[in-house]
Amino acid sequence: MKNIKKLLALLLVVVMVAALFVGCQENPTTTTGGKDTTPPDTKTDTTPVNTDEQPPETTEPEETLPPIEDDPRLAVEAFEYSPEGWYDESDKLYDETLGEYYEYYMKSFEATSMAERYALQAIAEAKLLGSAIMIPTTTKGGNYAITRVVPKTANTTLWGNDSDRFHNVVVLNDFLTPELRDEIKAKWAELKGTGTFEAWVREFVVSKGYEIQDTYTLGYTSDPQTWDPLNTYRSADSEAIVNTYDGLLEYDLENVQQPAIAESYTVNEDGTVYTFKIRQGVVWTDSQGRKVADLTADDFVAALQHLLDAQGGLETLAADDGAKILNAQKYIDGEITDFAEVGVKALDEYTLEYTLEENVPFFTSMLGYNIFAPMCRSYYTSQGGKFGAEYDAEDPGYLYGKDPDHIAYCGPYLVTNATESNTIVFQANPEYWNKDNITIKTITWLFNDGSDDLKAYNDAKAGTIAGCGLNTSAAEAAKKDGLFDKYAYISDTDATSYMAFFNINRKAYANFNDASVGVSTKTMYDAERYNLAMQNVHFRRAMAASLDRGSYNAQSVGEDLKYNNLRNSYVPGNFVSLPEEYTVEINGTNMTFPAGTNYGEIVQAQLDADGVAFKVWDPEADGGIGSGDGYDGWYNPEYAKAELAIAIEELAKVGVIITKEDPIVMEIPYAGNSEVRTNRANVFKQSFETTLDNFVEVRLLDCVDTAGWLYAGYYPDFGYQMNADLMDVSGWGPDYGDPQTYLATMTPAPGGMVKSCGMY
Repeated sequence: MKNIKKLLALLLVVVMVAALFVGCQENPTTTTGGKDTTPPDTKTDTTPVNTDEQPPETTEPEETLPPIEDDPRLAVEAFEYSPEGWYDESDKLYDETLGEYYEYYMKSFEATSMAERYALQAIAEAKLLGSAIMIPTTTKGGNYAITRVVPKTANTTLWGNDSDRFHNVVVLNDFLTPELRDEIKAKWAELKGTGTFEAWVREFVVSKGYEIQDTYTLGYTSDPQTWDPLNTYRSADSEAIVNTYDGLLEYDLENVQQPAIAESYTVNEDGTVYTFKIRQGVVWTDSQGRKVADLTADDFVAALQHLLDAQGGLETLAADDGAKILNAQKYIDGEITDFAEVGVKALDEYTLEYTLEENVPFFTSMLGYNIFAPMCRSYYTSQGGKFGAEYDAEDPGYLYGKDPDHIAYCGPYLVTNATESNTIVFQANPEYWNKDNITIKTITWLFNDGSDDLKAYNDAKAGTIAGCGLNTSAAEAAKKDGLFDKYAYISDTDATSYMAFFNINRKAYANFNDASVGVSTKTMYDAERYNLAMQNVHFRRAMAASLDRGSYNAQSVGEDLKYNNLRNSYVPGNFVSLPEEYTVEINGTNMTFPAGTNYGEIVQAQLDADGVAFKVWDPEADGGIGSGDGYDGWYNPEYAKAELAIAIEELAKVGVIITKEDPIVMEIPYAGNSEVRTNRANVFKQSFETTLDNFVEVRLLDCVDTAGWLYAGYYPDFGYQMNADLMDVSGWGPDYGDPQTYLATMTPAPGGMVKSCGMY
C-alpha cells in the first residue's frame, strides 16, 4: 500500500494549495461487443504480485485527518498527469488489488490442455470477483419487448461483431406474437446447421399474412467516435462500422461460419499456419460507391499493421492476449520494428497467410471481430495514413476514419448520412460482391437521447422503428394500448456482461471533454478518504454486497422481471465447460471436476474456498441445469456489515476514521434527462446508505444528459479521466469463444476495462 504518513502529510499541502482554485473541471449500457459495451476495452507483462489482503504493517493508529473548515472543491489542477508517474502509480495499485487475479490469468497461458486452461481462468475470475473491484449488474435482454423483426434472422453467436450484421434480417409490416416467435425459434433449433432456415422462415411468415420489408429502422444512443474498425474497442463504433466491410469468414443466421472474403482456408498439422484463399472480384469503393481499388490479400496485411500501430485498445488481441500472431507482441512492444517479421503475409495477390506462435484453438472464432477487418492500403495512404514509426493520428493531414466519407467500403452498405445525435443511414452497396443476397436495402439508425422514456415505444407503435424494449413506463403504456397482452415477449439474454465499476483512484472531478459538466461537490478531504477506503478490499466487498441489484434492475424492467437478466459474474457461468475431467488445486486442496463441468462452478468453488460470500453459480437455477444468471447472488446485507466492520478497523490503523458523522463520501454520476437512470442512481444511494448504516454518504452527480453521463465514464480512454466514484455505464461483450475475451480486459494496460477502476 501507499506510504500513508507521507500521503496524509502531502494531502494537507494539497488542500492548502487547492484553496487557491475553484473546482471545475465512457460498452454504454445499451451497447455490446468489443465491446466496451464496451465497447471492447491491454497489457503489460508486469510480474504479478501475490496480494492476499493483509493488515498494514503498522499496528498503532497514525494521525487522523484533521477537520478542515471551508474546504474548497477539488480543482482539476490538483492532478497533473505524467505518463511515467501515472503508470507507476497504476502498476502499484494493480498489484495490490488484482495481482492474484493476474497471476492465475497468466498461468492459464501455460496450460497443456483446454480443461486446465478453463480451470485456471475460472480461478482467475474468482480472484477478480473476490476483489470486488466491480459489481456485476445485468446482461442484455431478459426484458419485455415488442418487435417486427423475426427471431433468429440475424446471427446469434455469443461473440464477435457478426450479430450486428443485418443484411439478411427479416423485418415485417406488423408485430410478431409471442406464439409465432416460439414456433419460429423451435424450428430454428430443428433446422440449425442445415442451411434451410432462412428460406423456411420467409415462407412461414408470408403464410401467416405478414409482408416482408426491405428496410430496417432502429434506435441508437451513442454516436460512433471513429469509423476505423481497427482503432476502436467501443461497441458504439464497431456496431456501426461492421456493416461497411466483410471479414474473412462470417457466422450466418444458423450460427455456422461461412466463407466471406475468404473462399476457403487450410491449416497446417500443428495448427500454427492458416492459409486463406481470397475471393477475386471484391472491390473497395468510397462513400459515393465509386471504385477505388480491388481487394487483395495485402489489404489484410496493411490492416494488421495499422491495428498494431494505432494501438486503439484491441491490438493485443492479435498478440499475446488472443490470436498470438507471430511477433505481433514484439512489434507492439517495440522489440522489432520491421513489420515483415510479423506473422502475416500476402503470398500472392489472393493468398493470405497467418502464422501463430502456437496453436490457438479459438483462432477462427476471432475472425468475426474487427481486429481481422481488412483495410484498403492505397485508400488509407491517400487519406494521410502512414505505417510504423511514421504513424501519427494527430497529423493534420490524417483523415482516415474521421467520418464515413473517409473510409473505403467492401461490405454490404455505404453510409449515406451520418448526422450526429440524429440519424445514420446505411444504403446497399451497388458494388458489393454478394449484393444479390442482400434482403435489407436500407438500414436507418435514429438517435434517442433517453430523455423520454416513452419515445422508443411510441416510435415502435407508429412504425417509425421496428421494435423496442419495454421499460416500466412503456410496458404500462403498451397495456393501455392493448399491445402488451398481444405482442409482448421476454427477450433472450446474451453474453454481454454489464458491470458497475468502483474507481479506486479517482483523479478527475469534472468531465475531461467539458470541465463545466460533472463538476464534483467533494472536498480534497472527501476525495482522498474515498480513494483510501476503496483501496481496502473489505470496504469494496461491503459496498458490493450492499447493493440491492433487484431493485436497481426493476427501475428498467419492472418488478416482475427484476431478477430475470441479472448476471452474477463477468464471464457467463455457462460460457464454456470442461471438455474432460480435470483436477485442480484450490487453496491447497485438490478438487476434481468431471467433464462437462461449467466454468461458473469452478469460479464458485474458489470463491467459497476464499470465504467470499458472493454466489456466482447456482446448480439449481434454470430448472436444475445450473446458471450464473437470473438471481441476485451478491446482495447480502449481513455480509456487507461484517466486511464493513473489518474495513473500518483496518482503515483506522492507517489514519482513516469512519463514523456516521464523518462517512466516506461517494459520488455517482447519472443522466438526469432519463427517469430510468435517475431512479437507478437513487437505488445506489438508498442501498449503500441504508445497508451500511450511513457509514457511506452517496451524492448523486447530475450530468444533465446522456452525453454528459457517457463522457463521465464511457468515453474516457484512461483511468485518470474517469469522472466518477462508481460508474454503471458500460459492460463487455465477447469477441471470441474463450473466457480470455473477457478476462484480458482487466489486465494492466491502457484501453481495457480496468481504466474504469481508475488505473492505466
